[in-house]
Amino acid sequence: MTKLSILIIPIAIGIITGMFLAFYPGSENDTTLLTSSKLIENGSPMWGDSNAPITILEWGDYQCTFCYRFHENTLNFINENFIKTGKVKLVFKDFPLNGPDSLLAAEASYCAEDQEKYWQYHDEIYKNWAGEKTGWITRESLDRFAVTVGLDLVELNTCLDEHKYLKRVITHHEFGKEIGIDATPSFLIFNDKKIIKIRGNQPLEVFLKTFDEL
Repeated sequence: MTKLSILIIPIAIGIITGMFLAFYPGSENDTTLLTSSKLIENGSPMWGDSNAPITILEWGDYQCTFCYRFHENTLNFINENFIKTGKVKLVFKDFPLNGPDSLLAAEASYCAEDQEKYWQYHDEIYKNWAGEKTGWITRESLDRFAVTVGLDLVELNTCLDEHKYLKRVITHHEFGKEIGIDATPSFLIFNDKKIIKIRGNQPLEVFLKTFDEL
């Protein structure tokens, strides 16, 4: 093996493993924060079999370009091959980086949860994605999405007027920052022994390798 090959191999491995950061193996405080129950506490309803051995915790923003791309592409494959087959479950937490409109959409998603249609509404928001900070998230557009998925508009708007879930969304954002989330989408993928972080909308192969590792 040439000296050049010896140098290249560790660099390549370093690039790959940079995508798979073992999350906070350090202090006792960190591991207390990062129990499975603490991570998914107060997040979205679980998507998939609650007994699935691997959990994806997605941190997202409804205006985020790469969150939209993940939902339109990679998530479809993961759903068909891993969520529907009981191997993986998904929980979503809000990380509204793009300001008040993202915060409003996140609040609305939990108002939809009151009517047992969180995931239908969540998906409808992403289906209607129209860029970052372009003004497409409004009370009127959120009402249109609600009609599409069959929500009661009076109940939805009362929930939004009262900001029933504002604190919940803010708590997600603060908790995310506390444990090192700094971009959307970000993912903590874990079983009962290990947590792996993926930052950004990485290629599908990165997620598949993570599942294999866990």
